[in-house]
Amino acid sequence: MFEIVKAGGIIMIPIILCSVLAIAIIAERFWTLQRKRITPKNLVPQIWHWHKNHQLNSDNVKALRDGSPLGQILAAGLMNRHHSREIMKESIEDTGRHVVVELEKFLNSLGTIAAVTPLLGLLGTVLGMITVFTAISTQGVGNPSVLAGGISQALITTVAGLSVAIPSLMFYRYFRGKVDELVVDMEKEALKMVEIMQGERERDGGA
Repeated sequence: MFEIVKAGGIIMIPIILCSVLAIAIIAERFWTLQRKRITPKNLVPQIWHWHKNHQLNSDNVKALRDGSPLGQILAAGLMNRHHSREIMKESIEDTGRHVVVELEKFLNSLGTIAAVTPLLGLLGTVLGMITVFTAISTQGVGNPSVLAGGISQALITTVAGLSVAIPSLMFYRYFRGKVDELVVDMEKEALKMVEIMQGERERDGGA
């Protein structure tokens, strides 16, 4: 493996660094974007229970806010529950924007890696071909080892760049879609809670 990396030349260093960073981002996002961590079940029914039993105090709201991103959004609405529906929705939307930024954390970096690594591979290809043509112009075609080294550099960097870019792009798209799904779920739960607190839903849990 080391010989292959060495044959790829100096361009292999940023490609390897990009691959390590991409793996770290993918692992971190898989852990962070678990549905049970973002949108735990039964939060709205729990709020309804507190509301019916006059237990909707600051301690419960704080625990809700600290428990999950969905809880953070719902808590923002609860802190304005004595105001109008519009004010509750505005506070929820404002907090929701901050939560979405957190959910999308590192995704731009992953997308950048997916876009840059093929270009790094292409740069390595160009450098390898320059090596080949330089060898031809100075030594002719009588030294196959020099020609093989340049061609090897060109091919290895191309493969390495694509090997990093393709999975990075796939996971970037996957996580983008997952964030969109989670945002829709949180919007639905927040709307249920607003309707409960404004007296538009009376059934347990806002179902």
